[in-house]
Amino acid sequence: MLPSSFVRRCGAVLTAVAAALAAIPAAAQGDLLVAPTRVVINNGGQAEVVLSNIGAKPATYRISLELRRMDESGDFSDIEEAAANPTERSALDMVRYAPRRITLLPGQPQAVRISVRPPAELPDGEYRVHMSFRAIPDATAPEAAPATGSETGVSIRLTPIYGITIPVFVRKGRLEAQASLANPRLIRNERGAYIELDMGRSGQRSVYGELIGKGPRGDVLFNLRGVAVYPEVTRRKVFVPLNAEQLAKLKGPVRIEYRELPENGGALLAETTANFQ
Repeated sequence: MLPSSFVRRCGAVLTAVAAALAAIPAAAQGDLLVAPTRVVINNGGQAEVVLSNIGAKPATYRISLELRRMDESGDFSDIEEAAANPTERSALDMVRYAPRRITLLPGQPQAVRISVRPPAELPDGEYRVHMSFRAIPDATAPEAAPATGSETGVSIRLTPIYGITIPVFVRKGRLEAQASLANPRLIRNERGAYIELDMGRSGQRSVYGELIGKGPRGDVLFNLRGVAVYPEVTRRKVFVPLNAEQLAKLKGPVRIEYRELPENGGALLAETTANFQ
């Protein structure tokens, strides 16, 4: 039997992890929950990302670092290490993490430790990698695979692989950034209704926050969280989907604000006004 003091300590740790998961933004895919959804480390140091298996069976996940670049539509493309530019290569070289593979029981959380030690000669700037968490499917015995086709046919079993990717930022020096909003327009097509607008960015680092639409009396008409413009682009397009109720409320002038998330201070980063017809 385990000592009661050990059991109490384990219970306290799990309670603390659960509280942390509830207090910070998290992303879920398949049976994996990851929090936080982005990591920022200033001038070196350490951070943690908590993984939790919210499924009913044990699961194993592989952890790796990837390079991705944003384009002006806000989409990302994967970059091979051989094609990395000096900034991307520096990010890969200085970000360390452990463990690189985790097996979690149902309901079990575990932290991935991240550490960064920027070299003294590293230029001031923002450096970024993307940390990937991907499920490793269970090996299936041949007799467990469903039989299809004739006796001489080929049986194929498809297994989906789930994963989550979050950005990890390393910022060195005192970095500034400014954002702008322009050309908001209302689009209606076969896919539905949405607001399209242009975002601009200048400075040495990315900007990140939420877009909030407000009516003439200050009532919130729409809200889109997690909108970023990364340093590799100076402008991008953003699309804000609207449901029927939101669309009906777009009467008169609409004030569109780009703000930091409330948990980051909620500062106003940019604003514009539009009259949608």
